[in-house]
Amino acid sequence: MSFRQITEGIVAIFFPQAGEPLLFTTGAFWILFIGFILGFAFLCSRKTVMMAYVAAFSLFFFYRCNGFVFFLLPLTAIYDFYIAHQLAKCKDKKQRKLWLLLSISLSIGILAYFKYTNFFINTWNELFSTNFSLYKIFLPVGISFYTFQTISYVIDVYREKIEPTDSLLQYLFYISFFPLILAGPIMRAAKFFPQIIENKKIDRTMIYGGLWLIILGIIKKAIFADYIAQYNTWVFDDPLHYSGFEGFMAVIGYSAQIYCDFSGYSDISIGLASVMGFDLGINFNFPYQARNLSDFWRRWHISLSTWMRDYIYISLGGNRTEKYRIYLNNLITMLVAGLWHGASWMFVIWGGLHGIGLIISKATKQWTDKIPDVMAKRLASWLLTFCFVSFLWIFFRATTMQHCIDLITHIACDFDIEYAVPFFHARKTWCFLIVIIFCLHAIRPAQYEKVKNWFIQTHWIVKTIIFLAVVQLVLQFSTGEVQPFIYFQF
Repeated sequence: MSFRQITEGIVAIFFPQAGEPLLFTTGAFWILFIGFILGFAFLCSRKTVMMAYVAAFSLFFFYRCNGFVFFLLPLTAIYDFYIAHQLAKCKDKKQRKLWLLLSISLSIGILAYFKYTNFFINTWNELFSTNFSLYKIFLPVGISFYTFQTISYVIDVYREKIEPTDSLLQYLFYISFFPLILAGPIMRAAKFFPQIIENKKIDRTMIYGGLWLIILGIIKKAIFADYIAQYNTWVFDDPLHYSGFEGFMAVIGYSAQIYCDFSGYSDISIGLASVMGFDLGINFNFPYQARNLSDFWRRWHISLSTWMRDYIYISLGGNRTEKYRIYLNNLITMLVAGLWHGASWMFVIWGGLHGIGLIISKATKQWTDKIPDVMAKRLASWLLTFCFVSFLWIFFRATTMQHCIDLITHIACDFDIEYAVPFFHARKTWCFLIVIIFCLHAIRPAQYEKVKNWFIQTHWIVKTIIFLAVVQLVLQFSTGEVQPFIYFQF
């Protein structure tokens, strides 16, 4: 490689690349992050300077991912900062509601334009046999996540749960914080602002605990998820080309893939923030250990599910109304969750089916609670929940309803267990990784914490060896190109 090529490669790191967001598993990100964290180490004790430094890097990060549309982020920060103060000062209920409506309308309006314009046009064309042209609209990476953060902030000010910050810099720091910008977790100002104000000293537990999460996330994403994604993609893109057993294995594989992909990203994100002294909580809590759908959503993408609960479900009335309204509230909330995930009817169907599943689960709870909580019941509850969730991942992953129907029909009508042995022989590594994923997922949280604490306390040489071993495994399992995080597109 010539000096010119090396120079061009380095320069390219600082400018947007079409269709190539700055993912946390790319070398370009880690080159930038190492330079960033060295500066952060010198500035972290001076709160205002630290906020300005991190906000500037975050805006650059957003620019690197999205190009010129990065201006949407500071623009949103400015108008929401102003509206929140108007809400706090205003005492008239009608005026307060108007300010709240203005903020939500602006935020949802911007999101809807970029994310749903072509979806609505295409739906209109199909319903009324029109031929309106679709627009060439670039969807900014991370817009769904920071939009939900801004909405939660303004609503919390409106509900008088928090006081609006007097610092525009602090608010910009909050909604642009780069570990969160691509795919969450969705942070609440009530939890994040005190950490900025406190500006506590960063101890070794936070640094090494963050490093542990980063290593764990890279293993999940770059080794497990990226490797098993190859086979899953072949089957979901052409389900009729494979047997029913192979289709069934792809569904199981995708259940493992999406967990490793998204929880792996969350681990890296939370780990990066921890190294910087910020606690983002947990976003996944062994979701496939759930024994009913409500429990699953308390464990899966916790920041989103709690956001939906607090700002959609409770706003609709929550559990404080008639039984049929409670069920309707569940359905509406999950339909919104489905549409949030993507501008496609497949996501809406996925969300709607989860809503129906939650309704059935709640409607039958009075009878299922009467069954003694013995091992057989726990096993049956877990298996039913896992099978239902895995089945619905088909709607989440399939690109068209026809592919979805083909895959389900093929599994139901062409399932032959005799394919198992040749399948295992042909895809030994794939099967081995799937088994490892679910075995590790079955451990108790307390055991996981013990391993994490051991890593924190161990000698730096051991940490280095573990890190280098992970890097070697990533190179060994490399698929040739970095796979995008599934959730960054939402």
